[in-house]
Amino acid sequence: MRRRDFIGLVGGAATWPLVLRAQQQASKVHRVGLIAQTAPVSQMVGSDPIDRSVRVFVHALRDLGYVEGYNLILERRSLELRHERAGEIGAELVRLGVDVIVTSGNDMAIRVARTALGVPIVMALSSRPVEAGLVASLARPGGNITGFTVNVSPEIEAKRLQMLKEVVPSASRIAFLGDKNDWEEPRGESVRAAAATLGVSLIHAETTATNYARAFESITRLQPHALFVARNGLWYANAKPLAEFGLKSRLPGTYPFRENVEAGGLMTYVADLPDLYRRTAGYVDKILNGAKPGDLPIEQPSKFELVINMKTANALALSVPPSLLARADGVIEERNRH
Repeated sequence: MRRRDFIGLVGGAATWPLVLRAQQQASKVHRVGLIAQTAPVSQMVGSDPIDRSVRVFVHALRDLGYVEGYNLILERRSLELRHERAGEIGAELVRLGVDVIVTSGNDMAIRVARTALGVPIVMALSSRPVEAGLVASLARPGGNITGFTVNVSPEIEAKRLQMLKEVVPSASRIAFLGDKNDWEEPRGESVRAAAATLGVSLIHAETTATNYARAFESITRLQPHALFVARNGLWYANAKPLAEFGLKSRLPGTYPFRENVEAGGLMTYVADLPDLYRRTAGYVDKILNGAKPGDLPIEQPSKFELVINMKTANALALSVPPSLLARADGVIEERNRH
């Protein structure tokens, strides 16, 4: 047997279980809408998408027996940070006849729900959905929306500041990069309380979704010793310029997303967002098999990851404590995808 034929035979055999599972469910072709907050559609396409969360979601659906081309049509869309498009995209997905829509973030879910009446919505990521009026309660959401929240407690943000102080113990003045809401909400309050306990002066470098350059200028002027970046989707979309600013300014920082650290930021401690997308696939499967979204509880993160970029630490002449490195879930030595 020729090597090429042998490889083709082995490769085909590896996909047989997936195809068989898909064929078992193939009495109906399911149509699922997936809307990303920031990732361009070009990073969402294919059987092995570039975007990490989308990739995990697609793989998890495949493991559950949903294979595009057999029993699944996955309608991929992205707001690319143009939040006003959420309602329009939701209406488009309804016209296409989707069985369920996967959203990310409260604002997206609210806008999609207004135009996708009657279509189940699974929130891969949400923040305090009860307070936002999205669901009646975490245990019994009611209505047509369910999913996952990134919130465990505001104290996780305080933990990020504590870890940053472990790496930069001499830092007494730290810039808090975030918008007005980031500063005033419970997470911001938790960071401020932790700063007081740690003897740190926390300076608010206020930004907006359309003008973060001014906040960068403010930080340069204030000359802090380190940088705390608030958990805001703006920094997911602008991971590269944010990391470049931190390196150019020689500011060790704690960032809200793993993607920030992969782009060159120093460190993050965050809920494992791809894991929430994996669990989202499970909720999609339950709904496609007849479960009502209002009966599925809103679940919280169960996995967190501490990621440290040692290349950045070395560039900033920082000595990361061995105890912190031992707790790390990921240590990035080179700027590439892991």
